[in-house]
Amino acid sequence: MIRVSDSYVPLLRRPFGAHEIGKDRIAILYKVVGKATKILSSKKKGKMLDVLGPLGNGFNIEASIVRAPEGRGRPSSIVLVAGGHGVAPLYALAKQLLASSHQLSVFIGARTKAHVICEKEFKKLGAKVYIATDDGSKGRKGLITSLLKNRLRALEIHKAVIYGCGPKAMLKEVGRIAKAKKIPCQLSLEEYMACGTGTCLGCAVKTRSGYKLVCKDGPVFDSKEIVWQ
Repeated sequence: MIRVSDSYVPLLRRPFGAHEIGKDRIAILYKVVGKATKILSSKKKGKMLDVLGPLGNGFNIEASIVRAPEGRGRPSSIVLVAGGHGVAPLYALAKQLLASSHQLSVFIGARTKAHVICEKEFKKLGAKVYIATDDGSKGRKGLITSLLKNRLRALEIHKAVIYGCGPKAMLKEVGRIAKAKKIPCQLSLEEYMACGTGTCLGCAVKTRSGYKLVCKDGPVFDSKEIVWQ
């Protein structure tokens, strides 16, 4: 949660996911869409920022380790599904997964070719990248979830794990596909966050065990636990 200004405008902090995580730094990828991000984009190198975090619960990487019958670990087929700017935190996840020699496939959905983010960066990591755009200007025309469904047939489903981040409609469909294929799936949800600590209760989502808070209990949830509304 970042305070972008020392004044009361804007009053609230803005939530961001970590795009890259180093030993002594965190990189954030964002798009200028309003007053807060415009102010943030004007910050000069060396400027101090008031940052609260890290907060909440992230992806469970251990879930991607599939054990062989003899008890030895072996690589899984890891699938990352990103919609729009949901690609930002998945890049940090990809770097950690590939450090453990996982086989990685990345599915990126966007409105147009101009909105496709991090394709080159994922390829440099050695990941297989699949792209779908609404207008067909890059990759396959249509929804990224349709491409995901087709490509899953070529993967070893019994060893696959899916991680997703993006618009709610996309995540709902990814969760549905994962359930149908019996694939473990973790989804990072996006909700309006005012405090980031669970105090304001503004980011509540319904789960099978009751309402939970995206900022505190998430943002990452097991897809089977989410009750989509």
